Amino acid sequence: MSKRNHQPAVLIVDDERSIRESLRMILEFEGYRVDEAGSGSEALAKVAERAPDAVLLDIKMPEMDGLEVLANFRQRGYEMPVLIVSGHGDVTTAVEATRGGAYDFFEKPLQRERVLLSLRNALESSRLEAENRVLRHEPDELIGASPAMARLRETIEKAAPTPATVLVTGESGTGKELVAQAVHRASARRERPLIQVNCAAIPEELIESELFGHEKGSFTGASRKQIGKFVAAHGGTIFLDEIGDMSARTQAKVLRVLQNGEVEPVGAASVVRVDVRVVAATNRDLRAEMEAGNFREDLFYRLNVIPIRTPALREHIEDIPPLVDYFVRRYAAANHYTAKRFADDALDHFKSLPWHGNVRELKNLVERLLILTSGDVIRREDILAITGAARSEMSDAFLAIGTLREFREQAERLFLVRKLEENKWNVTATATAVDTPRSNLYKKMEQYGIKRDEA
Repeated sequence: MSKRNHQPAVLIVDDERSIRESLRMILEFEGYRVDEAGSGSEALAKVAERAPDAVLLDIKMPEMDGLEVLANFRQRGYEMPVLIVSGHGDVTTAVEATRGGAYDFFEKPLQRERVLLSLRNALESSRLEAENRVLRHEPDELIGASPAMARLRETIEKAAPTPATVLVTGESGTGKELVAQAVHRASARRERPLIQVNCAAIPEELIESELFGHEKGSFTGASRKQIGKFVAAHGGTIFLDEIGDMSARTQAKVLRVLQNGEVEPVGAASVVRVDVRVVAATNRDLRAEMEAGNFREDLFYRLNVIPIRTPALREHIEDIPPLVDYFVRRYAAANHYTAKRFADDALDHFKSLPWHGNVRELKNLVERLLILTSGDVIRREDILAITGAARSEMSDAFLAIGTLREFREQAERLFLVRKLEENKWNVTATATAVDTPRSNLYKKMEQYGIKRDEA
């Protein structure tokens, strides 16, 4: 994907043809690419097809007014600047729109120089904000207007203001971490820290120290006192990801925090009081884990006060177009590239795929296509060429193997790497998925030299 001068695209939304034509003439003379919509519903359809860099939006329109259109843009994750066009009697409404996320507003009749100046400022502000988001590593948003995503957002909105613990369940790649972040951002604790802990990534012998802290000299290697994650999250929220991988001993200590608000650092003579909201997540069936004796029933019910399930991508494939658009815009902003467009046949092909890795898999494929394809439009044949080439290279590599034993080893290695990727390199979850003891999986990883950085 080559870097090039970007000609900003502006969408004019107004039910008056004369206003649209006047604005088009002004903007095209200044070098902008211009598109028009005569209604709110037409504007939403055009933005879903390809999001512009900015929108000039009339307030007074039949069926759907500008405030509704603006709210729809923001709900669907579109962050482009919106400039409101209002009549003399709409100024109060226009001010309300700026409070709702509009960049600026103009009264009719429009003044050419003011419109152009505000538009330039809006585009520059949007560019700088996009760069700042990348620098701050802001999380992805929960994108989509499907019934499944609407229910998810509604549950988050109800759960967030309460102090109740939340248990987020769902397949890998469905955005459980994003749900935890959204709950924290919408809670009364938003100004306090959100501490995230991947329970599966911490060795069993260290997880108690990580969560609850330890005193100096409490065990071999404890050369200094360490504050645990629960204490670090005091006043805020702690997100315990992959909680189904916790040992029974650690589960008991987490239960104590939930029951009494007390943390006992390793080697300490006294407990520490903490005020922490717990959000936990897992891709496991914790009820089945309880029946198998691997997860405490009392802890499950303490965590499961507000259950939130993240839907698999196959349950809301209608959200694939806005998700693709979001990933394209985010990648373009992060790498200073001109955004490409996915053709309808490409999006239809995406909707036909199984997406075992869910939204994470979609994001990775979109970025791969942006890098490896030429031209401004990505079509179905581009997807098939890229994914087919990968399969072809894999076939050639396997056919070059000399012996049956080498073939088996290479196939097993490839299978394990793929399963580890699907389970976010959670060894315990992967071992369960492939039906082998965790110790055996570790041996296989060592035997084949499998390391996470090769993903």
